Amino acid sequence: MIRSFIFTFIFFLSVSSKGLATVKLPALITSHMVLQQQAKVKLWGKANSLSNLTITTSWDQKIYKTKASPNGDFAAEVVTPKAGGPYNIVFNDGQVTKLSDILIGEVWICSGQSNMEMPMRGFPSQPILNSNEIIADAQNPLLRLFKVERATHLKRQDDCSGEWKEANAETVRDFSALAYQYGAILQKKLKVPVGLILSVVGGTRVETWMDAKTLSNFPELEIPKTLENVKDPHKLPTTLYNGMIAPLTKTTIKGFIWYQGESNRHAPEQYVKLFPKMVESWRKEWESGDLPFYYVQIAPFGSAAETFKGPRLREAQLQAMAVIPNSGMVSAIDVGMKKYVHFMDKTTLAKRLSYWALAKTYGIKGIAYCGPILKTLKVEGKKAILSFDFAEYGITSFGEPLTLFEIAGEDQIFYPAIAVIKGTGIELENNNVLKPVAVRYAFKEYVKGELYNNAGLPASSFRTDKWTFKD
Repeated sequence: MIRSFIFTFIFFLSVSSKGLATVKLPALITSHMVLQQQAKVKLWGKANSLSNLTITTSWDQKIYKTKASPNGDFAAEVVTPKAGGPYNIVFNDGQVTKLSDILIGEVWICSGQSNMEMPMRGFPSQPILNSNEIIADAQNPLLRLFKVERATHLKRQDDCSGEWKEANAETVRDFSALAYQYGAILQKKLKVPVGLILSVVGGTRVETWMDAKTLSNFPELEIPKTLENVKDPHKLPTTLYNGMIAPLTKTTIKGFIWYQGESNRHAPEQYVKLFPKMVESWRKEWESGDLPFYYVQIAPFGSAAETFKGPRLREAQLQAMAVIPNSGMVSAIDVGMKKYVHFMDKTTLAKRLSYWALAKTYGIKGIAYCGPILKTLKVEGKKAILSFDFAEYGITSFGEPLTLFEIAGEDQIFYPAIAVIKGTGIELENNNVLKPVAVRYAFKEYVKGELYNNAGLPASSFRTDKWTFKD
């Protein structure tokens, strides 16, 4: 009798332990997700200590075997086919966990501060241009959205909160207007599923999105030792990287889009050093080489200040494009609003970001992707003559006068310049400047850009001098 009871008890424990063997997966690995096509994709999670697992992918019926570590961690790489779906993935460690409705396509991470965060419904009393029309047309089962919930930490996190959702009027309404429209363009043009992973927090500096090791090269930035009693932990160095970027780094992706910089206007000279280091460190984390990194330059915003911090931050972002490999910058110089830092027109910028991706990442020939960039400054008498790259078919102001150029001599006093377009260049002069040495374009806090190439892509504000400013 006792022997029978012991046997029954042991059998019960055995069955119970198998019942506990359910695989636990991170938030990013669920039904409805999008996996990067034609890649070695990582799948990971938790299981019972030292348990054996199989992972079966329905697109090729291949079985992958792996074993959990003593603390239960497991990981495996599966090979994805060309874009398609929906597919299933089955995890089996003695108990089956099945994921369904999985698409294979293109996966992009979208990050930054409030102008990337700004949802299609807008912010209070700050709308998105044509939002209701865009929301009404948003039904697209081939476009999937994942929004990382806000999380601040001083230690690197392995997981985040969020869920994959199909694009429709309800989900798009609360998703980034800029990121959604970018993804929708890619999905339409490439005719493949697209997955967008959105990791954003408004009012944040670039250093909050950087890891401690990278920031050790910037001793002027103090990494907090505790977040206890901190009112705004999302504004402190490393906190958002640890909570909202680190959990994403195992995910196989195609590239990044980024919009941030307004909160670093106080230190533009520092930003030009920090931003490239952030991109470099992210790429190292993903271990996929120089993944495409396309970003939006901050838009002009109304201010009477004479510190030129806005145009100096735009200058820092323009300079960064020259030092960050496989990067591209979109100018927002013609869509900013004087009274609102959260401007309405995110559609124009989504299109401009897509031009970079379609032309440079996906190799579609014929698409212009970059606005004019100053190439040379020559002085002939009292004329300053500018030439530009990315203006193969000429530059234009669409018939309107150019009013944003300034010219200066050695006295460093700038005067409004008479500007005349000559083919792919511009001639500038002012009778008060007999020997020009420097030129500036749109180098003010708030301006409405006037200079474009024939593809309708605007030139960034720029200057040719390196004269110092009074802060």
